[in-house]
Amino acid sequence: MRVLSVVGNRPQFIKSGPLSLALRAAGIDEVVVHTGQHWDSEMSAVFFEELGLPEPAYRLDLRTADPAAMEPPIRAAVERERPDWVLVYGDTNSTLAGAEAAGAVPVAHVEAGLRSFDRSMPEERNRIAVDKISALLLCPDERSSEQLASEAVNGRREVVGDVMADATRLFLPIAQQRSAVAHDEPYAVLTLHRAANTEPERLRTIIDAVNESSWTYVFPVHPRTRQVLDANGIELGPNVQALEPLGYLEMLALVAGATRVVTDSGGLQKEAYWLRIPCVTLRANTEWVDTVLAGANTLVDPASPEGLGAALEAARFPEDAPQLYGDGHASERIAALLRG
Repeated sequence: MRVLSVVGNRPQFIKSGPLSLALRAAGIDEVVVHTGQHWDSEMSAVFFEELGLPEPAYRLDLRTADPAAMEPPIRAAVERERPDWVLVYGDTNSTLAGAEAAGAVPVAHVEAGLRSFDRSMPEERNRIAVDKISALLLCPDERSSEQLASEAVNGRREVVGDVMADATRLFLPIAQQRSAVAHDEPYAVLTLHRAANTEPERLRTIIDAVNESSWTYVFPVHPRTRQVLDANGIELGPNVQALEPLGYLEMLALVAGATRVVTDSGGLQKEAYWLRIPCVTLRANTEWVDTVLAGANTLVDPASPEGLGAALEAARFPEDAPQLYGDGHASERIAALLRG
């Protein structure tokens, strides 16, 4: 059996690492297509050197987020390799391009059924489109499976858990062993990268709220965010320690050592939960709604983030928080389903 996996950015490498191991253990031949939507040498080191995984068979090196540019070379790889499945992850443009390029080959979608119910987000539009294409819908929880049922999506639904939980379980010990990031005082990790939050006036409003709070922040600054900060003279306060972007292992260790996480990222909301770190999410909505219902994640509208300081003070990780999004062994379940 052969599976063609399409990846294009750092979160997808994180998700694909444990699953690649599980596919290999199940005797499934995996061919990896890296679109080049993003590239991070730290990800290469983690998943190819640490895990001994083969290099991607196809490095398209497109360096674009345009799915129309990705589809023809992915389709050519599908036609050449003739896989039994095309496997796609999450909600990026690479996900959409991989699903649309599969042609007659069935698509398996990891993280199927997630919804923020905000169609202004390109990620939301991608999720919906890919779920409609997919033959096998690999859901992280019952809520996402029920969402697909409510939409009458045709593919076969399977609740498997979240492969990001697998990655956290596997890589946290490596991250803590290797990381050189150390902080003596309590801190909150801050990340900001979504397009809506990096509009100049929105970003200025958020940073003003950060600067006015009494918390100490460690802030790995995304390149797009850095460009907007510099171009618009938006200054970080003395309570904010700005860092260059971190590799996955360093970031995982940084979050594990924090007392709070403040983010607009989807992945960090989950990582904070699994690490039992309270989270404040600078979004009006989230696809990971159960973290909010459990009391571990607080939404603060980034259009009016004046309540950020109060949300940080009130944030606690509940002692009775339920296990969410699987047990860290989703990859083995997915490999078994692909084998049939």
